[in-house]
Amino acid sequence: MKSLLLLFFTLPLLAEEINTLTPQEKTEGWRLLFNGKDLDNFRKFGSDAIPGPGWKIEDGILRKTAKVLGGQIITKEKFGDFTLSWEWKISPKGNSGIKYLVVEDRGNAPGPEYQMLDDTGHRDGKIGPHRQTACLYDILPPAENKPLNPVGEWNHSKIVVNGKNVEHWLNGTRVLAYELESDALKVAIAKSKFAKAKDFEKKVDGHIMLTDHIDECSFRNVKILTEPADR
Repeated sequence: MKSLLLLFFTLPLLAEEINTLTPQEKTEGWRLLFNGKDLDNFRKFGSDAIPGPGWKIEDGILRKTAKVLGGQIITKEKFGDFTLSWEWKISPKGNSGIKYLVVEDRGNAPGPEYQMLDDTGHRDGKIGPHRQTACLYDILPPAENKPLNPVGEWNHSKIVVNGKNVEHWLNGTRVLAYELESDALKVAIAKSKFAKAKDFEKKVDGHIMLTDHIDECSFRNVKILTEPADR
């Protein structure tokens, strides 16, 4: 089953085949955060401004253009418990990520990050697994046997937040699980670059952020299952 899932995400899709919800997903309550046409559900981090020119939509794909500043962008809504699902592909030596439970007044440490990386080509990947794809960035590593597709191919990722329990998924496999506000998480944060970030381990209602690390990264089928915590 996992091999079939990996094969599916390597196959090309037509523009009209992506950024859609199945009848079952609609019944379950899934919503598209990106519809393949606009970024109306997003704004710049710390501002009401629209995303910058570095964010391009082409043939239903949201692309963060390399070396063109687009800014960090966040959902206009906040979310508490949710399942976030998306597909992505990174450029050679590329670095990107999705942050969640984002609080804007935290400044440079707004929320936890699901890392997306060229694990072998980017310098962060050489530091260790706690900075590689599907990690809790700089804090907790993913499973060693994670099913990661090669650079330039599509991957499917998922973040599940259920109460204080958080899971990172990659291509159909749960590769990381941790508990917000737990002693184990606090110890791991204390050893990271976020050691002095206030309330970084807390469960909060927050935005979802697509980061701008200057490198190219593409997104499609970005969808969420939940009711918004705050409009």
